Amino acid sequence: MAEGATDTLHSAGKPRRRGTDARVDHQPGVVLHTTPWRETSLIVETFTRDYGRVGLVARGAKRPTSQFRGLLAPFAPLSLSWSGRNEIKNLVRVEWIGGLAPLRGNALLAAFYANELVVRLLARADPHERLFDNYLQMLRGLAGTRQDITLRMFEMQLLREVGYEVPLDQCTSGEPIDALARYRFRPEAGAHRLAAGERDEDELSVSGSTLLAMARGEFADARVASEAKTMLRQLIRYHLDGKPLNTRRILLDLHQL
Repeated sequence: MAEGATDTLHSAGKPRRRGTDARVDHQPGVVLHTTPWRETSLIVETFTRDYGRVGLVARGAKRPTSQFRGLLAPFAPLSLSWSGRNEIKNLVRVEWIGGLAPLRGNALLAAFYANELVVRLLARADPHERLFDNYLQMLRGLAGTRQDITLRMFEMQLLREVGYEVPLDQCTSGEPIDALARYRFRPEAGAHRLAAGERDEDELSVSGSTLLAMARGEFADARVASEAKTMLRQLIRYHLDGKPLNTRRILLDLHQL
C-alpha cells in the first residue's frame, strides 16, 4: 500500500451514528466482491472501518458515464457514502483515497482468498475496527516477499475476531504446551497431547513448538509455517461447516500457497 494510504483511511471523517443510520458519509472501506445486478448495476460487498461488512447497491455502475466506473475494484482504499435503512444500502458516492502496490500472481490470489474469508466468516453490520486495521496491513504485506507469513497472521487474527479463543499455549488438560511433544488439535476442544509413539488417526498432529510459535504470532520457521497452514485450514473449514472456499480450490490447484 502506498505510504500514507493507511493513515488517510483512518483520518477520514467519522460517521454521524451507527447501526440504523439513513445516511453515512466518508466511511473508510475497501471492496471485497461485486456481483452484477439487473442490467447496469452492481451489488458491492464492502469491508468498512466502523460498520464492518456492508452490502451496497451501485446503481448504474456498469454504464460508461457512471461516477462509480473504475473505482469499485477490490483492494483500493476508498471513502464510501451510502444511504438507506435496509440490509443492502444505496451507494451514493465513492472517492479513491489511497494507493496499493499492484498485486499479481500468488499475491493477488491470496488477497482474493482473504476477501472470501471476510465475506464468509463475518456477519454484515458487525464492526471489527481492529480487524480492518489488520486487513490493511495484510494487503501491504502481500506486496512483499513473505506472503505465506502474511496470510497465516491474518487467518489467526480473523479467527480471533469471530470468537475462536482456544488457547495455543496449554493443552486440554490445562498443562502448558511442551515444545518437544506432539499434539492432536481439535477445533472444538484444543490441543490433546499424544503419548509416546501414538499417531493421530487423521495425520494432522502438530508439534508443541509450532503451537507456541503460533501463540506468539511467529511463522518465519519453515516447519512452523507448514504445520500452521494445515492447522489453520482445519480450523477455518470447521467454522465454515466444511463448505469449500472457491479461491482456496484455485490455490490448491496451483500448488503455490
